[in-house]
Amino acid sequence: MEQYKLVSNYRHDEKLKDSFNDLAIKTFGLDFRGWYNKGYWNDQYIPYSFVKDENVIANASIYKMSIRINGERMNGIQIGTVMTDENYRHQGLAKQLMLHILKEYEGAYDFMYLFANNTVLDFYPKFGFSRIHESEFSLDLTNKPIQPKNANVQQLTIEQDLELLENYAKKRDTQSSMIEVEQNESLLMFYFTLVFPNAIYYLEDLKTIVLMEEEEGVLNIYDIISLQSINVEELLASIVKETTQKVVFYFTPEFTMEGMTATILPNDDDALFVLSKKPILQGNFMFPLTSHC
Repeated sequence: MEQYKLVSNYRHDEKLKDSFNDLAIKTFGLDFRGWYNKGYWNDQYIPYSFVKDENVIANASIYKMSIRINGERMNGIQIGTVMTDENYRHQGLAKQLMLHILKEYEGAYDFMYLFANNTVLDFYPKFGFSRIHESEFSLDLTNKPIQPKNANVQQLTIEQDLELLENYAKKRDTQSSMIEVEQNESLLMFYFTLVFPNAIYYLEDLKTIVLMEEEEGVLNIYDIISLQSINVEELLASIVKETTQKVVFYFTPEFTMEGMTATILPNDDDALFVLSKKPILQGNFMFPLTSHC
């Protein structure tokens, strides 16, 4: 097999960074430039790439995570952006990158984890990862609807509200004591910039940002970002509509309400795999969607 150059931590190398981005566009349809050109790529996110002729042909990245699980602070390593150029697949490049990362960070983390799609569910167990099913937290409003109230809800944009978004990303208050991701400013700006640029809303009365979309009576709340603790019932009354029948939370809520359920829901499109020496995640939980790298 042909040998390729292994490079890492090249966020200041414009040529390699652009090649990495080209491969990300081809693989995921995501253009990272709107994120890293604003300076949000920091030293928590490290790509490990095979390079041929100065072009990135395969990659697996790590993101150094600080996570509190049930109050205990833990060092996590999240693996993401695993991709191989279609012309170089079936050469074991992803396997080599995984082995390199496992060796590089041996003893440097409490647990390692990743989210995988249905094409690679059999791949990660080969490295000792175990699949753990997350739960879906939802609120049924059909029997006990929340009365909507008139609230000042503004849609925000990166172009006009960047300073506000950066401030909230940097100083956000935790919304869950079960799984709290700390120092997550870089990833949150990734979601503001690239993933949910059209789903950012500001509740002026509550001084809270909500990432949300409603479709066919289902309100999907991807994240709630506030600088202080909030009254969730008041928040929901500010954003639900008369037609809202169900609210789905893409994180582990701290609160409980009548009609709220947590259901373990296998998701083959975003399956959680964990490598840990001891059980760390049990019962009903969901990693915040906006902490996925």
